[in-house]
Amino acid sequence: QVQLVESGGGLVQVGGSLRLSCTASGPIAAINNMAWYRQAPGKQRQLVARISHSGTTNYGDSVKGRFTISRDNANQMVYLQMNSLKPEDTAVYYCNADILPPNTGAAGWNNYWGQGTQVTVSS
Repeated sequence: QVQLVESGGGLVQVGGSLRLSCTASGPIAAINNMAWYRQAPGKQRQLVARISHSGTTNYGDSVKGRFTISRDNANQMVYLQMNSLKPEDTAVYYCNADILPPNTGAAGWNNYWGQGTQVTVSS
């Protein structure tokens, strides 16, 4: 089955940097958009950044200029470079992707989530 597995979270001080990685595995014919979301305690899950297969990106307003999303299509991976981290960036970060399994046709596109990785920024 298709899985998204995140890594790279942890504890960092204010102003520090972290790089998150996410690997897609399983029966995959194609991957369209890949994205990172985050959810802080008591808050709704929000989009952090999204990247299309061709590399077009968009970012949430709160991370513009500090975070960079990138992807490696050959290895089915997406990354999130996070710089100048702030306490308000503390959250569980989730990888998300639109994936087409083999032999399903256009109707087979599904949206998948990873299990999440904790990022904690201490002041």
